[in-house]
Amino acid sequence: MAPVAETASSVIKVAALSGSLRKGSYHTGLIRSAIELSKGGVAGVQIEYIDISALPFLNTDLEKDGSCPPEVEAFRQKILAADSILFASPEYNYSVTGPLKNAIDWASRPPNVWAGKPAAIVSTGGGHGGGKSQYHLRQIGVFLDIHFINKPEFFLNAFQPPPKFNSDGDLIDEEAKNRLKEILLSLKAFTLRLQGKI
Repeated sequence: MAPVAETASSVIKVAALSGSLRKGSYHTGLIRSAIELSKGGVAGVQIEYIDISALPFLNTDLEKDGSCPPEVEAFRQKILAADSILFASPEYNYSVTGPLKNAIDWASRPPNVWAGKPAAIVSTGGGHGGGKSQYHLRQIGVFLDIHFINKPEFFLNAFQPPPKFNSDGDLIDEEAKNRLKEILLSLKAFTLRLQGKI
């Protein structure tokens, strides 16, 4: 993919969501690594990790006078303000996790703040590295009008040697970091293309 020259208008803001709430989550570790890459090897990308752990279970009884609870409104505004989305999606039972689906559903309440957003997905775990969750998330994205990059894909077997993460959940595998960098570059280029800036 051809490099994109960085200007003030070509810096994209990425909202990053982890579907795992575990303290040493490998998926949150992938987001931390993406943030580090955005400060060095991937110019023109600003990534903000959005914590979804405080969101209440979706319950429309919590909506008052057309407004969601304050923590939900704050979350929705962060999604709305982002140029694109980075999902770190674990695979639970061939699907996305409950916390991630809950966040997706809150942000889809009218008006749907996902609509038109470019996005990328990264996953890790055993077996195929969380691949089935990605395919289900893409299906959800069709209805919500989320535009996912198709290539490259990022599935990472976390338990295959050499070690991929340390005990704190930080990504330590250099090959995986390079693959993650390619995801960010592709997301940046795709976002700017959809915005009509390249």
